[in-house]
Amino acid sequence: MDLLKSLKKLRLESFNNLTKTLSFNIYDICYAPSEQAQKEYLAYIDEAYNAERLTAILSEVANIIGANILNIAHQDYDPQGASVTMLISELPIQEEPLNPEAPGPLPDEAHNRQSRTAQTSLALENGRAAKESVVAHLDKSHITVHTYPESHPDNGIATFRADIDVSTCGKISPLRALNYLIHSFESDIVIIDYRVRGFTRDVKGTKHYIDHKINSIQNFVDKNTLTRYQAMDVNVYQENLFHTKMMLKDSKLDNYLFGVKEADLSPQDNKVVTQRLKHEMAEIFYGTNMVRMS
Repeated sequence: MDLLKSLKKLRLESFNNLTKTLSFNIYDICYAPSEQAQKEYLAYIDEAYNAERLTAILSEVANIIGANILNIAHQDYDPQGASVTMLISELPIQEEPLNPEAPGPLPDEAHNRQSRTAQTSLALENGRAAKESVVAHLDKSHITVHTYPESHPDNGIATFRADIDVSTCGKISPLRALNYLIHSFESDIVIIDYRVRGFTRDVKGTKHYIDHKINSIQNFVDKNTLTRYQAMDVNVYQENLFHTKMMLKDSKLDNYLFGVKEADLSPQDNKVVTQRLKHEMAEIFYGTNMVRMS
């Protein structure tokens, strides 16, 4: 397996057809004490991350990684949830050495970029109907997002999950969009998978199975952002498989309450709610059901 510092020094037999796939799952966790509060939370999430907003986020992702949107499809669901799919093509890239493991831009930096692909994509034809679908496509590449709001039937816990896949073919890398995606959602837990598939062949016939150096997905996350999370890796380097889990360290209870404030809770309720939230987050982070303490 060859790890190349730069494609600029590599003469390919045809084109770079390596497939780089980033699968990105975020979870927002909250405590909503009543059935009405849970309904209001799901309604809030459904509006905050409707198909139009998701289209804007994915359009900015395409802009950040240097891709041209060819087609967009989106759908809002009843009673809640939304999906967006994009097909994209690679834009011309300046002939400059790759900067491996360099974190991509944060949201404020992304908004200052000259090209605002998001503005174009937000001009949805015929406006936004009551429930409508959106799809966008990349040339041999795609970006998708699906949202899943849900709530626990009896203990007040409500969660929102967004699944995002960015798959590119060629020199462009979806890793540049990581920081923007983390900050575009209320990310209590972030689970990231990255894989490089296939190979590209140089003029001598040698196969190259990856075109950039990577030790950990964490190296592509802004350092200030990373300090806010507990993070762990499970990597299979020889297979070009990289996996990172991140769980927010902040335990300020008010940040996880909906329809109630910490000051309104009794000391006993405060303890119980805190245990339930930590239990929910631990189960998601470690991917297993645990014995409930309350």
